[in-house]
Amino acid sequence: MNTSASLDWNLLRSFLAILDHQTLVKAAQVLGLSQPTLGRHILDLEQQLGVVLFERTGRRLLPTAQALQLSELVRQMDDSASNLVRMAKSKSVDLKGRVRITASQPVACILLPAVLARMKQALPEIDIDLISSNSISNLLRREADIALRMVRPDQGSLIAKRIAKVQIVTCASQFYLTTHGTPKDTVDLLKHQLIGSETNNEVEKSAKALGFDAKSFNYSLRSDDYLAQWAAVQAGLGIGFTADYVAATNPNVHTILPQLVLPALPIWLTVHREIRSSGPIRAVYDFLANEVPLELKKT
Repeated sequence: MNTSASLDWNLLRSFLAILDHQTLVKAAQVLGLSQPTLGRHILDLEQQLGVVLFERTGRRLLPTAQALQLSELVRQMDDSASNLVRMAKSKSVDLKGRVRITASQPVACILLPAVLARMKQALPEIDIDLISSNSISNLLRREADIALRMVRPDQGSLIAKRIAKVQIVTCASQFYLTTHGTPKDTVDLLKHQLIGSETNNEVEKSAKALGFDAKSFNYSLRSDDYLAQWAAVQAGLGIGFTADYVAATNPNVHTILPQLVLPALPIWLTVHREIRSSGPIRAVYDFLANEVPLELKKT
Protein backbone atom coordinates (compact mmCIF):
# COMPACT_ATOMS: atom_id res chain seq x y z
CA MET A 1 0.00 0.00 0.00
CA ASN A 2 1.25 3.46 -0.89
CA THR A 3 0.91 5.33 2.41
CA SER A 4 2.79 8.40 1.21
CA ALA A 5 -0.11 9.59 -0.93
CA SER A 6 -3.11 11.20 0.70
CA LEU A 7 -6.45 9.81 -0.42
CA ASP A 8 -8.69 12.06 -2.49
CA TRP A 9 -12.24 12.08 -1.10
CA ASN A 10 -13.57 12.07 -4.66
CA LEU A 11 -11.99 8.66 -5.17
CA LEU A 12 -13.72 7.35 -2.07
CA ARG A 13 -17.08 8.77 -3.17
CA SER A 14 -16.68 6.98 -6.49
CA PHE A 15 -15.76 3.80 -4.63
CA LEU A 16 -18.96 3.95 -2.55
CA ALA A 17 -21.12 4.69 -5.58
CA ILE A 18 -19.82 1.67 -7.48
CA LEU A 19 -20.08 -0.47 -4.37
CA ASP A 20 -23.76 0.49 -4.03
CA HIS A 21 -24.73 0.25 -7.72
CA GLN A 22 -22.16 -2.27 -9.07
CA THR A 23 -22.05 -0.74 -12.54
CA LEU A 24 -20.19 2.24 -13.96
CA VAL A 25 -23.33 3.43 -15.75
CA LYS A 26 -25.51 3.74 -12.65
CA ALA A 27 -22.73 5.04 -10.41
CA ALA A 28 -21.80 7.69 -12.98
CA GLN A 29 -25.43 8.82 -13.19
CA VAL A 30 -25.67 9.17 -9.42
CA LEU A 31 -22.46 11.19 -9.12
CA GLY A 32 -22.91 13.18 -12.32
CA LEU A 33 -19.57 12.00 -13.68
CA SER A 34 -18.55 10.34 -16.93
CA GLN A 35 -17.86 6.61 -16.93
CA PRO A 36 -14.21 7.07 -17.97
CA THR A 37 -13.68 9.47 -15.06
CA LEU A 38 -15.27 7.03 -12.65
CA GLY A 39 -13.14 4.21 -14.02
CA ARG A 40 -9.98 6.27 -13.54
CA HIS A 41 -11.01 7.02 -9.97
CA ILE A 42 -11.17 3.32 -9.16
CA LEU A 43 -7.86 2.58 -10.89
CA ASP A 44 -6.19 5.44 -8.99
CA LEU A 45 -7.63 4.23 -5.70
CA GLU A 46 -6.53 0.65 -6.35
CA GLN A 47 -3.01 1.86 -7.19
CA GLN A 48 -2.78 4.00 -4.07
CA LEU A 49 -4.03 1.21 -1.82
CA GLY A 50 -2.19 -1.57 -3.63
CA VAL A 51 -5.23 -3.85 -3.72
CA VAL A 52 -7.86 -4.94 -6.23
CA LEU A 53 -11.23 -3.53 -5.20
CA PHE A 54 -13.55 -4.87 -7.89
CA GLU A 55 -13.73 -7.91 -10.12
CA ARG A 56 -15.00 -7.08 -13.61
CA THR A 57 -17.78 -9.52 -14.60
CA GLY A 58 -19.39 -8.35 -17.82
CA ARG A 59 -20.79 -4.91 -17.10
CA ARG A 60 -20.90 -5.49 -13.37
CA LEU A 61 -18.19 -4.64 -10.86
CA LEU A 62 -18.27 -7.05 -7.95
CA PRO A 63 -16.47 -5.98 -4.74
CA THR A 64 -13.57 -8.07 -3.51
CA ALA A 65 -13.10 -9.03 0.13
CA GLN A 66 -10.69 -6.10 0.52
CA ALA A 67 -13.33 -3.72 -0.88
CA LEU A 68 -15.97 -4.93 1.56
CA GLN A 69 -13.54 -4.52 4.45
CA LEU A 70 -12.61 -1.02 3.30
CA SER A 71 -16.27 -0.05 2.80
CA GLU A 72 -16.98 -0.07 6.54
CA LEU A 73 -14.33 2.57 7.21
CA VAL A 74 -15.27 4.68 4.18
CA ARG A 75 -18.95 4.68 5.16
CA GLN A 76 -17.96 5.88 8.63
CA MET A 77 -16.05 8.72 6.98
CA ASP A 78 -19.08 9.50 4.79
CA ASP A 79 -21.35 9.59 7.84
CA SER A 80 -18.91 11.89 9.62
CA ALA A 81 -18.92 14.25 6.64
CA SER A 82 -22.73 14.25 6.65
CA ASN A 83 -22.70 15.01 10.37
CA LEU A 84 -20.49 18.05 9.74
CA VAL A 85 -23.01 19.35 7.21
CA ARG A 86 -25.91 18.77 9.60
CA MET A 87 -24.10 20.47 12.48
CA ALA A 88 -23.33 23.48 10.30
CA LYS A 89 -26.97 23.75 9.25
CA SER A 90 -28.14 23.44 12.84
CA LYS A 91 -26.38 26.74 13.63
CA SER A 92 -28.54 28.64 11.16
CA VAL A 93 -31.09 31.02 12.73
CA ASP A 94 -31.92 33.09 9.64
CA LEU A 95 -35.31 32.13 8.17
CA LYS A 96 -33.96 32.16 4.66
CA GLY A 97 -32.83 29.30 2.45
CA ARG A 98 -34.01 26.13 0.76
CA VAL A 99 -35.63 23.15 2.47
CA ARG A 100 -36.14 19.74 0.83
CA ILE A 101 -39.38 17.92 1.62
CA THR A 102 -40.16 14.37 0.56
CA ALA A 103 -43.68 12.94 0.56
CA SER A 104 -45.72 10.20 -1.08
CA GLN A 105 -47.35 11.03 -4.40
CA PRO A 106 -50.88 11.77 -3.09
CA VAL A 107 -49.55 13.92 -0.26
CA ALA A 108 -47.10 15.80 -2.48
CA CYS A 109 -49.44 16.30 -5.43
CA ILE A 110 -52.83 16.78 -3.78
CA LEU A 111 -52.52 17.60 -0.07
CA LEU A 112 -49.39 19.76 0.11
CA PRO A 113 -49.79 22.37 -2.67
CA ALA A 114 -52.35 24.45 -0.75
CA VAL A 115 -50.27 24.13 2.42
CA LEU A 116 -47.11 25.22 0.61
CA ALA A 117 -48.95 28.20 -0.89
CA ARG A 118 -49.83 29.40 2.61
CA MET A 119 -46.29 28.67 3.75
CA LYS A 120 -44.89 30.92 1.03
CA GLN A 121 -46.98 33.76 2.41
CA ALA A 122 -45.84 33.10 5.97
CA LEU A 123 -42.20 32.28 5.16
CA PRO A 124 -41.46 34.17 1.92
CA GLU A 125 -37.66 33.78 2.14
CA ILE A 126 -37.77 29.98 2.31
CA ASP A 127 -37.87 28.02 -0.96
CA ILE A 128 -38.97 24.41 -1.17
CA ASP A 129 -37.66 21.41 -3.10
CA LEU A 130 -40.50 18.86 -3.15
CA ILE A 131 -39.63 15.21 -3.80
CA SER A 132 -42.75 13.27 -4.83
CA SER A 133 -41.95 9.62 -4.29
CA ASN A 134 -43.49 6.55 -2.69
CA SER A 135 -40.04 5.27 -1.73
CA ILE A 136 -38.59 6.28 1.63
CA SER A 137 -35.89 8.86 1.03
CA ASN A 138 -32.89 8.58 3.32
CA LEU A 139 -32.86 11.56 5.67
CA LEU A 140 -29.61 10.29 7.14
CA ARG A 141 -27.80 10.89 3.85
CA ARG A 142 -29.44 14.25 3.26
CA GLU A 143 -31.66 13.28 0.35
CA ALA A 144 -34.27 15.40 2.11
CA ASP A 145 -34.56 17.59 5.22
CA ILE A 146 -38.14 16.72 6.16
CA ALA A 147 -40.27 13.70 5.30
CA LEU A 148 -44.03 13.13 5.37
CA ARG A 149 -44.63 9.39 5.45
CA MET A 150 -47.32 6.86 6.33
CA VAL A 151 -44.73 4.67 8.06
CA ARG A 152 -42.80 5.63 11.17
CA PRO A 153 -39.02 5.55 10.58
CA ASP A 154 -36.97 3.23 12.76
CA GLN A 155 -33.65 5.10 12.68
CA GLY A 156 -32.76 6.35 16.16
CA SER A 157 -31.30 9.61 14.89
CA LEU A 158 -34.62 10.64 13.31
CA ILE A 159 -37.41 12.37 15.17
CA ALA A 160 -40.93 11.45 14.04
CA LYS A 161 -44.18 13.08 15.10
CA ARG A 162 -47.60 11.76 14.17
CA ILE A 163 -49.51 14.84 13.03
CA ALA A 164 -52.66 13.37 11.48
CA LYS A 165 -54.58 10.31 10.34
CA VAL A 166 -55.92 9.74 6.85
CA GLN A 167 -59.06 7.69 6.31
CA ILE A 168 -59.14 5.37 3.31
CA VAL A 169 -62.51 5.19 1.53
CA THR A 170 -64.11 3.10 -1.19
CA CYS A 171 -65.10 5.27 -4.14
CA ALA A 172 -66.21 5.28 -7.77
CA SER A 173 -67.04 7.81 -10.45
CA GLN A 174 -70.61 8.73 -11.35
CA PHE A 175 -69.97 7.28 -14.81
CA TYR A 176 -69.01 3.90 -13.38
CA LEU A 177 -71.96 3.80 -10.94
CA THR A 178 -74.40 4.75 -13.70
CA THR A 179 -72.99 2.11 -16.02
CA HIS A 180 -72.48 -0.76 -13.56
CA GLY A 181 -74.65 0.13 -10.58
CA THR A 182 -73.72 0.75 -6.95
CA PRO A 183 -72.68 -2.26 -4.84
CA LYS A 184 -74.91 -2.69 -1.79
CA ASP A 185 -72.40 -4.56 0.36
CA THR A 186 -69.02 -6.25 0.25
CA VAL A 187 -70.52 -9.40 -1.30
CA ASP A 188 -71.91 -7.28 -4.10
CA LEU A 189 -68.52 -5.58 -4.42
CA LEU A 190 -67.03 -8.89 -5.54
CA LYS A 191 -69.07 -8.63 -8.74
CA HIS A 192 -67.57 -5.27 -9.69
CA GLN A 193 -64.39 -4.14 -11.41
CA LEU A 194 -61.84 -2.95 -8.87
CA ILE A 195 -58.73 -0.80 -8.95
CA GLY A 196 -55.98 -1.61 -6.47
CA SER A 197 -52.32 -2.03 -5.64
CA GLU A 198 -49.94 -4.73 -6.75
CA THR A 199 -48.22 -5.01 -3.37
CA ASN A 200 -50.42 -3.33 -0.73
CA ASN A 201 -53.01 -5.80 0.60
CA GLU A 202 -54.72 -3.69 3.29
CA VAL A 203 -58.03 -3.77 1.39
CA GLU A 204 -57.95 -7.57 1.22
CA LYS A 205 -57.16 -7.75 4.94
CA SER A 206 -60.14 -5.53 5.80
CA ALA A 207 -62.47 -7.58 3.61
CA LYS A 208 -61.22 -10.78 5.22
CA ALA A 209 -61.87 -9.31 8.68
CA LEU A 210 -65.50 -8.83 7.60
CA GLY A 211 -65.68 -12.49 6.60
CA PHE A 212 -65.32 -12.15 2.85
CA ASP A 213 -62.99 -13.91 0.44
CA ALA A 214 -60.85 -11.11 -0.98
CA LYS A 215 -59.25 -13.56 -3.41
CA SER A 216 -62.44 -13.24 -5.44
CA PHE A 217 -61.86 -9.52 -6.04
CA ASN A 218 -61.96 -8.71 -9.75
CA TYR A 219 -59.19 -6.18 -10.38
CA SER A 220 -59.47 -4.44 -13.73
CA LEU A 221 -56.27 -2.52 -12.94
CA ARG A 222 -53.46 -2.90 -10.43
CA SER A 223 -50.74 -0.31 -9.90
CA ASP A 224 -48.48 0.81 -7.08
CA ASP A 225 -48.65 4.32 -8.57
CA TYR A 226 -51.40 5.90 -6.47
CA LEU A 227 -51.96 8.76 -8.89
CA ALA A 228 -52.50 6.21 -11.66
CA GLN A 229 -55.08 4.47 -9.47
CA TRP A 230 -56.85 7.76 -8.82
CA ALA A 231 -56.85 8.66 -12.51
CA ALA A 232 -58.40 5.28 -13.30
CA VAL A 233 -61.14 5.81 -10.70
CA GLN A 234 -61.97 9.23 -12.13
CA ALA A 235 -62.09 7.79 -15.65
CA GLY A 236 -64.64 5.18 -14.58
CA LEU A 237 -62.41 2.14 -14.99
CA GLY A 238 -63.57 0.66 -11.69
CA ILE A 239 -64.09 1.05 -7.95
CA GLY A 240 -61.02 2.17 -6.04
CA PHE A 241 -59.72 2.75 -2.55
CA THR A 242 -58.10 6.08 -1.79
CA ALA A 243 -57.56 8.72 0.89
CA ASP A 244 -60.65 10.73 1.75
CA TYR A 245 -58.90 14.02 0.95
CA VAL A 246 -58.12 12.70 -2.54
CA ALA A 247 -61.70 11.55 -3.18
CA ALA A 248 -63.01 14.95 -2.06
CA THR A 249 -61.22 16.75 -4.90
CA ASN A 250 -63.62 15.48 -7.58
CA PRO A 251 -67.39 16.02 -7.12
CA ASN A 252 -68.06 13.34 -9.75
CA VAL A 253 -66.44 10.69 -7.54
CA HIS A 254 -68.64 9.29 -4.77
CA THR A 255 -67.76 7.46 -1.56
CA ILE A 256 -69.60 4.15 -1.24
CA LEU A 257 -69.82 1.18 1.14
CA PRO A 258 -69.20 2.95 4.48
CA GLN A 259 -69.53 -0.46 6.16
CA LEU A 260 -66.22 -1.50 4.56
CA VAL A 261 -64.02 0.16 7.16
CA LEU A 262 -60.42 0.37 6.01
CA PRO A 263 -57.59 1.15 8.46
CA ALA A 264 -56.70 4.82 8.82
CA LEU A 265 -53.13 5.70 7.87
CA PRO A 266 -51.02 7.93 10.14
CA ILE A 267 -48.98 10.78 8.71
CA TRP A 268 -45.53 10.95 10.32
CA LEU A 269 -43.58 14.20 10.10
CA THR A 270 -39.91 13.30 10.31
CA VAL A 271 -36.69 15.29 10.64
CA HIS A 272 -33.09 14.49 11.55
CA ARG A 273 -32.34 15.10 15.22
CA GLU A 274 -29.23 17.19 14.51
CA ILE A 275 -30.84 19.70 12.15
CA ARG A 276 -34.19 20.25 13.81
CA SER A 277 -32.75 23.43 15.35
CA SER A 278 -31.89 24.84 11.91
CA GLY A 279 -33.93 28.01 11.53
CA PRO A 280 -35.46 27.35 8.07
CA ILE A 281 -35.97 23.62 8.65
CA ARG A 282 -37.54 24.15 12.06
CA ALA A 283 -39.85 26.83 10.67
CA VAL A 284 -41.03 24.55 7.85
CA TYR A 285 -41.39 21.60 10.24
CA ASP A 286 -43.56 23.59 12.65
CA PHE A 287 -45.65 25.03 9.81
CA LEU A 288 -46.36 21.57 8.38
CA ALA A 289 -47.18 20.17 11.82
CA ASN A 290 -49.86 22.85 12.24
CA GLU A 291 -51.19 23.23 8.71
CA VAL A 292 -51.37 19.66 7.37
CA PRO A 293 -54.01 18.62 9.97
CA LEU A 294 -55.98 21.80 9.20
CA GLU A 295 -55.90 21.05 5.49
CA LEU A 296 -57.20 17.53 6.11
CA LYS A 297 -60.13 18.90 8.13
CA LYS A 298 -61.35 20.71 5.01
CA THR A 299 -62.25 17.40 3.36
